[in-house]
Amino acid sequence: MDNEWTLLIGKDEKILYAGRPDKKCFIFESIFNPLLPFALLWGLFDSAFIGASFSSDQSDKVALFIVPFMMLHLMPVWIYLGGALLSFRRYRNTAYIVTDKAIYASGGIFGRTYKSKPFAELSHVDLHRGIFDQWFGVGDIITSSAQANPATLNGRRTSTNAGISIDSIANYAEVYKLVKKLQTDIYTDVMYPNDLRPSENHGYKSKYKG
Repeated sequence: MDNEWTLLIGKDEKILYAGRPDKKCFIFESIFNPLLPFALLWGLFDSAFIGASFSSDQSDKVALFIVPFMMLHLMPVWIYLGGALLSFRRYRNTAYIVTDKAIYASGGIFGRTYKSKPFAELSHVDLHRGIFDQWFGVGDIITSSAQANPATLNGRRTSTNAGISIDSIANYAEVYKLVKKLQTDIYTDVMYPNDLRPSENHGYKSKYKG
């Protein structure tokens, strides 16, 4: 665990799970993403257009204009290739930690971002297994937040209920049960009416007191 994690995780928190995504599944999902067919069609169309342009009698003159233009026009293909090639670096920066109070995740390509979500704010925990997840025997744990977090979209203030996802992990069933139990106990402990929040919660059978 690097120094940044120690800054995020409180001294009174107990780490219950720490892991990384399955490398093969992570790379496969980065390569075979929804942008792939679009990038292939775009590349084939531009290649045919370039071939037709250079087959003309004035190919030398056409090249001065066509080559720079098509290099720019192929931008969706470059974006896809860049994302696929940089997936190895993104994998190195991706990690997950579950404590008895929150979920932490890191990610990024050139820089490394850290984010966290307390269980008190999480309202739902779901398990997802896509085609590649089933192929590689892994799964995704997707959480959603009960509180709307402010965000900016196209210059307008909006809100999102996004939580944190723990993607492509091998022991997904055990981690799902762990996260679900923590979310249920802590979230209900906060929301369930009890003795006006005394030092011990008698309104719900929770192990998390104080």
